[in-house]
Amino acid sequence: MENHTLYSYRRCPYAMRARMALFMARIPCTVHDIDFKNKPEEMLKASPKGTVPVLILEDGTVIEESLDIIYWALQQNDPDGWLMAQGYEGLIAENDEMFKAALDRYKYPNRFPDEDCANAREQGLVFLQKLNDKLAAHAFLLNDQKGIADICIFPFIRQFANVDREWYEALDLKPLQNWLNTNLKSDLFQHIIKKYQETPYCLI
Repeated sequence: MENHTLYSYRRCPYAMRARMALFMARIPCTVHDIDFKNKPEEMLKASPKGTVPVLILEDGTVIEESLDIIYWALQQNDPDGWLMAQGYEGLIAENDEMFKAALDRYKYPNRFPDEDCANAREQGLVFLQKLNDKLAAHAFLLNDQKGIADICIFPFIRQFANVDREWYEALDLKPLQNWLNTNLKSDLFQHIIKKYQETPYCLI
């Protein structure tokens, strides 16, 4: 059986969603949880950009963007038909572009000294409200079954919520809050967020 190599970081939302897709697709992987201050030479040789996740297939093919890893994994095995859903591409793109920009400026304003980040939280809240409106109609973002949009987006909502948990919990966004809690407590997330004493470790 093939065994691929994944360079990851436990708390990175991009790496989280890649690990979830690989696990759902039952793709055997050896996971290296990296130290950003001491990045593995093998990872940098394969992917000089130096960010995670990076998946190196057993034949040497390098896949170095989380969405590309997700799509590749589900093309190998998509047990719940996630790629057959309609409407996930636009929602994921909005998360990865507009919302991620607001999240970074809300959480790390010191990284943007030449910008006014005072309204970043409110800009992010616009996307939260959009998700909440969708979740008022069904349990997950596209329908009543967890899908690709949910695993791609909720790690970023988790990060946004954790910046100021008291503020987030006080929001009038109960469907969104329930959805986030459901995803956080899921067996899928609990498996991929598990902290291993040593790396590398086997994802499957």
